[in-house]
Parts: sequence; C-alpha cells; structure tokens
Amino acid sequence: MELNLINIITLAYIGDSVYEVYVREYLIRNGIAKVEELQKEAVKYVSAKSQSRILSYLIDNNLLNEIELDIVKRGRNYKRNSHPKNTDIITYKMSTGFEAMIGYLYMNNSKDRLNEIMNYILGGIYEKLFKEIYSWSTVLWHDIFCFATGCHLFTGCKCELY
Repeated sequence: MELNLINIITLAYIGDSVYEVYVREYLIRNGIAKVEELQKEAVKYVSAKSQSRILSYLIDNNLLNEIELDIVKRGRNYKRNSHPKNTDIITYKMSTGFEAMIGYLYMNNSKDRLNEIMNYILGGIYEKLFKEIYSWSTVLWHDIFCFATGCHLFTGCKCELY
C-alpha cells in the first residue's frame, strides 16, 4: 500500500486511535484502574491543546525527521470547513498534523520509531510542558499536581509526594 496516496485525514483518523491506545495503556500500567480516572487523565494527553503543545516541542527540539515533518505539514495544511468549538483552528490543525504523523508511522510499520516518539511523550515531555506552563506562577508543582489529581490540600495531602 502506497501511504502517500492515502488521504492525510485518514492517516490522522488512525493516528488518533493509535495514540489513544498508547496513552490508555501507559495510564493503566501506571496504576490507574478506575475508568473514570482513566478518562480524566487520558483527556490531558489526547486533547487538541496537548497534542499541539507536544508537537511543537518535538519540532522545536528537532526530534522529527524530514518525512515526519512533511506528514505533519500535510495534516496541518489540510483544508477543513469546521473545527471543534472547544479549540481554535490553529491548535486543531496542529493536532491533526500530529495525529497524521502517528497514523503514518503506524501504517508504515515503523513501530520502533513510533515507540521512540511515544517514549519521548509519555516518558517526560508532557510533564515538562505541564511544569513549564505553570512555572511563572507562585503555585508549587506539588499544588498543581494535587489540584489536577483532586488531592485535597485543605484536609491534608493524600498524594504521597511529600
């Protein structure tokens, strides 16, 4: 099958599914067992905003090769008449490019490269980005973590980070 002939949105479609499976497996392997918690945590990784942020990090740090960048550009530049209401068009296009790249790697059977990129993401990029976003604040990382996970600071910390 010639992957260059597959519609870029089709690659994004499969890439979305593949990426979500990686994220779900990562969360389960890290001890999250309740479906409600899994869904809440997965959304942090699979939202258009997170994917756009992750893609920007991968590009800015030269972690993608020329073929991957080309796929991202094709996905990003695809003409769409609409986008979800909860995100702007630029963020949505970036996330489409990200998903297309994941789909391309999957359909191309580039499992080692796909695993390498997923290890960048699940092995620390997301946490680094999350910390950078809030580094300007006087709120401690611990407080952000507790807020994001629902730990109740006022009734005593239960997150075991201390």
